[in-house]
Amino acid sequence: MYDTLPLLKNTDFPAIQRSGLETLQVNLGYKCNQSCLHCHVNAGPKRSEEMTRDNIEHILSFIKKQNIKTLDVTGGAPELNAHFKYLVSQAHAIGVHIIDRCNLTILNEPGYEDLADFLATHKVEIVASLPCYLEENVDAQRGSGVYQSSIEALKKLNALGYGKEQSSLQLNLMYNPAGPSLPPGQQQLEKDYKAELFNRAGIVFNTLYSLANMPIKRFGSTLISKNIFEEYMDLLKSAHQQQNLKTVMCTSLISVDWKGYIFDCDFNQMLDLPLKFNNQSRLHISDLLNEDINDNPIVIADHCYGCTAGQGSSCGGALT
Repeated sequence: MYDTLPLLKNTDFPAIQRSGLETLQVNLGYKCNQSCLHCHVNAGPKRSEEMTRDNIEHILSFIKKQNIKTLDVTGGAPELNAHFKYLVSQAHAIGVHIIDRCNLTILNEPGYEDLADFLATHKVEIVASLPCYLEENVDAQRGSGVYQSSIEALKKLNALGYGKEQSSLQLNLMYNPAGPSLPPGQQQLEKDYKAELFNRAGIVFNTLYSLANMPIKRFGSTLISKNIFEEYMDLLKSAHQQQNLKTVMCTSLISVDWKGYIFDCDFNQMLDLPLKFNNQSRLHISDLLNEDINDNPIVIADHCYGCTAGQGSSCGGALT
């Protein structure tokens, strides 16, 4: 696999700094029951990295000490971590809003039959990746049979109340392009998704988030192998919108890897560009337990243009 970091380090991306810390995004490990072409984490069934119970305890201590409002749990498939339910139940008990970045098909895996009920019981918001409403497109990007399994999982969630009007159970879908292009307008795309999924399978959901593909890891390596890396970077830079700098996700979020080390965002984590604080880097979450990192400069590189291009892109969808 090609390393994209040497192509991204020299950057003219504008300097930015964080504001108030609201969200703690935690990567529980790289093991996944899928191997998607666009995955910026390089997750898959053969990965074994997993956050330990000790680091889970550090996460919970940090949440309490820093008064974190939202715990955003990701992976791989985060639910495959042996301590996933412990983390969710403990965070729920202290009133934290929890987001599970779910690939949907995990809900149908043997041994995880009770997972959907567990998520509903703990009022976990689900952000589920579904890159298209067409079966052939999803299976081409994520693997044969993934579309039908995803539809089955969505029906299971709807039956529990997820995504329905008057329900507190939030079900949001995540779209990303299949190739080196920017996502279409999020509002119109959401209307199309809602109409198509309801007409095809009777499925409802709350919001669609569109996310640009980052030129890193598996997707970035594919760009290099096809000799279109620079072309894609030119697209991102030419579509840069200055106003998106005000709301990029790294201003109010920090990312924790499976070992407990801190990064400004999930993408920096995948590039091994650690958060820097007081002239130190490679900081463990336990090192920041009593620290105020507001106004701290954010580590940047050329991939940051992926978050500010066009309508903008974040873990919460379009910025504008």
